[in-house]
Amino acid sequence: MSVISHAEATWAGPLTTGDGAVSAVSSHAFTSLPLTWAARTEEHGGLTSPEELLASAHAACYAMQFAANLNRVGTPATTLDVRAAVTFDKLDAWTVVSSALTVRGTVPGISPADFASIAETTKDGCPISRALVGNVTLTIEATLEG
Repeated sequence: MSVISHAEATWAGPLTTGDGAVSAVSSHAFTSLPLTWAARTEEHGGLTSPEELLASAHAACYAMQFAANLNRVGTPATTLDVRAAVTFDKLDAWTVVSSALTVRGTVPGISPADFASIAETTKDGCPISRALVGNVTLTIEATLEG
């Protein structure tokens, strides 16, 4: 069964001085989040960017996949805190160049080595990672707590 998610964006004016907004149409979880070029390439200033939305998607996707992978080996997580840092840089053209994931987890009954191994496997296996692989450098830093 396929699931299709919808979002919409609007933009008014030239790239560098105009502004826009993005909305989650499927879930209505957010509407009219403001966007500007400056928020994308300089300081966020309380506005979002496509790269921040990508970072949110990658962190959420990774957390869910890591939880599934830990459960699959019989060591379900108590908590997983995931942060994604997506880098947008001017190369030949503006490009998303990397997504650096950091995960801190409390997982009873797992060794630090097994936690790190599953974290690494998950980095390449979550659906958002699979969409990015080959185009974006993906890294993971994993810390087992407790």
